[in-house]
Amino acid sequence: MSDLSVFFQSVKLPVMPEVAHALIRTLHEEDIVLGDVRNIVAKDPTLTAKVLRAANSAGMGLRREVGTLDAAIAMIGMAQVRTLALTACMNVAFPVVAGLKRSEFWANSMACAGYAQWLAGGAGLDTQEAWLAGMMVRLGELIIVQTAPDTLEELEQEPHLPGKRWQIEQRLLGFTEAQVTAELARRWRFPASIVRGLDTASDPLAAPPFCPLGGVLHLAGWLADMAFSTPEIVDALPDEVIAKLNLDHDWMRSHMPPPESFFDISSL
Repeated sequence: MSDLSVFFQSVKLPVMPEVAHALIRTLHEEDIVLGDVRNIVAKDPTLTAKVLRAANSAGMGLRREVGTLDAAIAMIGMAQVRTLALTACMNVAFPVVAGLKRSEFWANSMACAGYAQWLAGGAGLDTQEAWLAGMMVRLGELIIVQTAPDTLEELEQEPHLPGKRWQIEQRLLGFTEAQVTAELARRWRFPASIVRGLDTASDPLAAPPFCPLGGVLHLAGWLADMAFSTPEIVDALPDEVIAKLNLDHDWMRSHMPPPESFFDISSL
């Protein structure tokens, strides 16, 4: 039995509302239509209000206020509304534990999501899938510190060094936060592509065949930990992962999105 399997025997899984499960099921459906997602979100008035707030504060450059779900979908698209709704659900299902600053945790998660979306576009991957997976990477840390609170101090001793948290988790536990999130995503029946991406995110080169989404999440995690820096931080990223994704350093430097463009979870 793996270390992760043993760990999950003592984990109390977060409870997700039925509307979230319904949205997750739509990720499997290629023929999903706009009305299906709208109707799922509309069943929960509180969630609807959160999605509308998120749509109005997401930095989309909208010229008028979004007041209805139909308007939100028309403005920013069905995929983005679905992703925002899932994010709102996860924000409720995963309260940040004592010792972690909520604002800093979610700012890092949203930066990871934003960088993942940008990198996925450059690598020719599904950008919405990458955004959602990027937002989820650190959720595993919340489960780890809730289950083993004595690990928190060491995990957060050097939180801004890229990849450092993954190394500490691997040493202490035998697995990483991303792998915990991957197992959770598998149990919640997320698409296999997201599960695989999360499972390989902490060390994508060690899990053949190479998973492009895992590579994107790895780079995004590094960038999130180095947020608010200049485009020159591209030079500090793992070159082999960049090469595997067929990304160009010059393109990355010239097109890197500013951190202030990323979605602000505080609106949820």
